Amino acid sequence: MLFVFAVIVAALALFATEALPVDVTAIGVMVALMLAEPVTTVAADAGLLADPVYVLHQPGDGVSPLDRGLSGFASTATITVLAMFILSDGVQRTGIVQILGAKIASLTGTSESRQLGATVGLVAPISGFINNTAAVAILLPMVSDIAHSGKLSPSKLLLPLSYASMFGGMLTLIGTSTNILASQLSAELLGQPFGMFEFTKLGVVVTIVGTVYLLTVGRYLVPARIPADEDLTDEFEMGEYLTEVVVREDSPLIGRTVAEALRVSEFDVDIVQLVRENRTFLEPFGQKAIRAGDVFAVRTDRDTLVELLDAEGLDLLPDVEVDDAELESASERQNLVEVVIAPGSSLIGETLASSNFRQRYDATVLALRHGQELYRQRMDRVGLRIGDTLLVQATAESIDRLNRNNDFIVAQEVQRPDFRRSKIPVAVGIVAAVVGVAALTPIHIVVSALAGALAMLLTGCLRPQELYDAVQWDVIFLLAGVIPLGIALQETGGADLLAELFVLAAPGLPALVVLGLMYVVTALLTNVISNNASVVLMIPVAVEAARQLDANAFAFVLAVTFAASTAFMTPVGYQTNLLVYGPGGYRFSDYLRVGAPLQAVFAVVTTLGIAYFWGLAPA
Repeated sequence: MLFVFAVIVAALALFATEALPVDVTAIGVMVALMLAEPVTTVAADAGLLADPVYVLHQPGDGVSPLDRGLSGFASTATITVLAMFILSDGVQRTGIVQILGAKIASLTGTSESRQLGATVGLVAPISGFINNTAAVAILLPMVSDIAHSGKLSPSKLLLPLSYASMFGGMLTLIGTSTNILASQLSAELLGQPFGMFEFTKLGVVVTIVGTVYLLTVGRYLVPARIPADEDLTDEFEMGEYLTEVVVREDSPLIGRTVAEALRVSEFDVDIVQLVRENRTFLEPFGQKAIRAGDVFAVRTDRDTLVELLDAEGLDLLPDVEVDDAELESASERQNLVEVVIAPGSSLIGETLASSNFRQRYDATVLALRHGQELYRQRMDRVGLRIGDTLLVQATAESIDRLNRNNDFIVAQEVQRPDFRRSKIPVAVGIVAAVVGVAALTPIHIVVSALAGALAMLLTGCLRPQELYDAVQWDVIFLLAGVIPLGIALQETGGADLLAELFVLAAPGLPALVVLGLMYVVTALLTNVISNNASVVLMIPVAVEAARQLDANAFAFVLAVTFAASTAFMTPVGYQTNLLVYGPGGYRFSDYLRVGAPLQAVFAVVTTLGIAYFWGLAPA
């Protein structure tokens, strides 16, 4: 038991600090649990330990610890979540969500109330039927555009977008990966999995309550961090970091290529665009030889600029303001955009230098924002995280490629000619069939979801080469890694011990109050670590606590599930919170100020709702 608790403490610390990616931490947990028995058996045989340490099974029970350790990969929850990612991507590629968003956006005008109502009213129901993280990723550009066109700070809409996707995800079993994982754990511990619409009635209640909060109290608590300005250079405060210089006749740069000049330069500078003989060039221009009279728009700070002018034979062009209009003069189409690092991006943990961003994507990064932190110089060594926002200049073709790349979310609406609009009825029909079959027949959700994923391929909603890009593999490995931790917690008696401590901490309190405390403890834990990890840790404890109180264990499982799927108080509590962190320019404290009252309201509403709909008496 002590070994399991040590693993849990180490995992919680790594989850909270993000010293390693959460999926790497989860796989590390799995490996540690599988190594415990063979390593300690060798140590016991050598006389270093009295007995081997068993964490995944009991000695003599005939159960393979290897099978238990790898059970996360064979879990119905893991496979179902994988299939749901594919289904969500198939729907996304038809463009139906963007079409709905555009129609609703046309009705909002400049009214903040209508814009906020449209944002919440659109994302909440959608999140019940496609993965809520995917819903936020799809709608983020539309919501940003609604805000800018209505002269409203996008910060006023993006946090409500994230929150509404979370409580919308509680409308059905498939709204979040957490629901699916909790359903499997409930089936294993209680023999009672969740039905497709098991908690829809309570999901509707919390969605209504959450919507009312966001439209009233929340509306005044959400800050306007990003100016209501369409000029991105102003939004990223680039005025002192962008300027134009001209190459003198005596410049040592003449004859070198742009790429070579950048490679050997000791200065923190980026060449943003090249103007030569009234023609403007954007990346890729690395192989162009520098000539006298060439004009470069550059990103650097004032101190570096002074040194650069003397060392490289450049003159500053006076009275030139490098703004959006100047940077977009090279094309009739948009070539200055915000790009958000998406969940599962291959760039997470990388830097602009290590990923070779400029050459790899033919794009120049002018600034980088993580929450309220804004980097406009020495960006090449900053580690990239989910939700980081890059101010990028590139050709329209390069922006199109970024928009199609699952590593990024372009935070402005970009025309996508590759949407398969003719497949809209097919994709919607497939998702409806998956939901209907799982809800109305004995066929398990994992079977109907896999069949639906296959149907997406066979009908052309998805192409085979797009299949693997559709899956957020970090979530899959996270699930596979943490599921054995729940098994170890049960097998070693750790869940019983934690449940006893939980009940002892609330002596003589009614089951309703203990249920509320279970919600609060899970919510606080989820705001620090992964929601899926908190479900794995807390559901066994909740079941044991309910048994010790002689209460309805299923009600306690539901409390944990709702709490783990609605983490409002920190940006790291849920992926959707991280997604809007950079684009909204939020501070960590913004989540606490807006989310803490909402979390408190949900604690009361969810606890009372569970008691009313399912009762607390033992089944």
